[in-house]
Amino acid sequence: MRLPLAILMIALSAAKVAALPSQPTVDELKARLPNAKPDERARLSLEIAERQVAAADRLYHDGKTEEAEAAIKDVVSYTDQAGQDMPSRHLKSAEISVRKMAHRLGDIKRTLAYDNQASVQSAIDALEKVRTRLLDRMFAKNKK
Repeated sequence: MRLPLAILMIALSAAKVAALPSQPTVDELKARLPNAKPDERARLSLEIAERQVAAADRLYHDGKTEEAEAAIKDVVSYTDQAGQDMPSRHLKSAEISVRKMAHRLGDIKRTLAYDNQASVQSAIDALEKVRTRLLDRMFAKNKK
């Protein structure tokens, strides 16, 4: 009696996983960005940046340095855009996300040859500036 029940539960679990929608690609997110609401635009920008950090890590690991550096540039530009568009109620989560991305870029940098580290370090510096702006907005004395 237990074996058929276990098989049924496994089958239902597999059906649920198969029914889940797949996550949109980075290109799909980029296409949705211009038409998104301001709150949604900031969230989408952060998601694109986070995915591009992961992509840069894979690309550097695979030896595709030019493509990885393009992904790093995307990280900087989309993080900056998210920092500018982020509504006040989401500043804390955005700051945490930017901090994690900067930390992960630091981990990536340590695995690279010296010649490839400069672009990653400049990206880390840019993310830290965005993070500082977010913290300044979070702890501003004159809240609007």
